[in-house]
Amino acid sequence: MIDTLRLLFKEGGPGFCQFAINNACNARCGFCGFALDKLPREDWKYVSRGSALEALEILYRQGVRYLVITGGEPLLHRDLPEIISRASKLRMTVLLVTNGSLLFKRTIHKLAEAGVTSFIISIDAATVKQHEDNRGLPGVCQRIFEANQIISRLKLSSTASTTMSRLVDYKALPDFLTSLGFSSITFSYPLTTLGSSFLGYAQSDLIDFSSEELLEACEKVKQMKKRFPVVNPMPSLQEMIRFLRKEEQRYPCLGGYKYFYLDWNLDLWRCYNWEKPMCSIFEFDGSQRVRDGCTLCMIDCFRDASVLHHIGISLSDAFQSLRLGKPSEAIKALFRKGNLGSIRALLEELRWIVRI
Repeated sequence: MIDTLRLLFKEGGPGFCQFAINNACNARCGFCGFALDKLPREDWKYVSRGSALEALEILYRQGVRYLVITGGEPLLHRDLPEIISRASKLRMTVLLVTNGSLLFKRTIHKLAEAGVTSFIISIDAATVKQHEDNRGLPGVCQRIFEANQIISRLKLSSTASTTMSRLVDYKALPDFLTSLGFSSITFSYPLTTLGSSFLGYAQSDLIDFSSEELLEACEKVKQMKKRFPVVNPMPSLQEMIRFLRKEEQRYPCLGGYKYFYLDWNLDLWRCYNWEKPMCSIFEFDGSQRVRDGCTLCMIDCFRDASVLHHIGISLSDAFQSLRLGKPSEAIKALFRKGNLGSIRALLEELRWIVRI
């Protein structure tokens, strides 16, 4: 708590890093460049154990307290438990993104012992057949159901992650998620291009939407929130709608300032969308941080989090202005556009935040 308050007043609160520890994947998703039939095995890369552990120390020194481990499929990395264990010992909250196919009972217990707090498991559709056909993973839904039972008994958190695609039946999805043992879902906005090394995008008819179609999908998500816990905050969904309509944005992205993407080459990026890395993780000393009010994309893990974090940044700015003897600047920060919406978003998602 003391560490969190220190970070809040110093720089707006704790940061997070999306750490892709490999680019290897065993699935064949139709809307992802990591897919087994798109990225040849000879191009698979895994971050080394020693480098990963050293990178965690650097991230911690730079205020990162939330670590989202992703890939590819991170469960293919043999050193995953040790990476989680080191992050946990650094008092980071560790979330694991996975397709669920390798979540065997022994594996889940091993990850829990290492210190993982939450699992984010991919779900593409509202039927077993559609999901497994898109993933190319026969039997994965039964594996996910069994995994969620174990995760629940261990008092850990499990959230479904669904890309907004043509596979999604928003009306049927809540019942399907419940049948698999989920109690929350987060939606990923579809990505057809990215500038960074991250391959979670594709040119696919499944996600090739017009702005009008995406606006309609956003409205369906908003309606779904009335029936099932959706982690994407309402103020963030409204921000995405403004983005699609090319209206003024209220919540600048904190990618490159509080949030980062670290890849299997140990290159540190401000987000998935940027075309050039900030630096090698071993050069990261904080001087490379950037806060330029970027709103160029709607990558959910960065933009949704920025909505939640907006009020923390405003409080920090106000505090720092007072320290410098600039009360008028402090008042401006406290009455900044979006602060009330950020507070509403935090209250809306408080239960999920506490769970993870």
